[in-house]
Amino acid sequence: MTREQHLKLAEAAVLRAENLAGEAERYNPHNEPRAASYSRVGALWSDIAQSHVAIARSLAETPEV
Repeated sequence: MTREQHLKLAEAAVLRAENLAGEAERYNPHNEPRAASYSRVGALWSDIAQSHVAIARSLAETPEV
């Protein structure tokens, strides 16, 4: 995979984490176990995003043609 592909995957993972955080906020006052589940999965997607960014940093930029 290229650097750019990893950055795109990181961006997609951040969006998923953001959506899950919103769901956790929505459920928190009414259903704490469900909110906790959304929070854990959101944290996992955040970790995935960070991993893709770390990989992208280790790869050389693809020269523009």
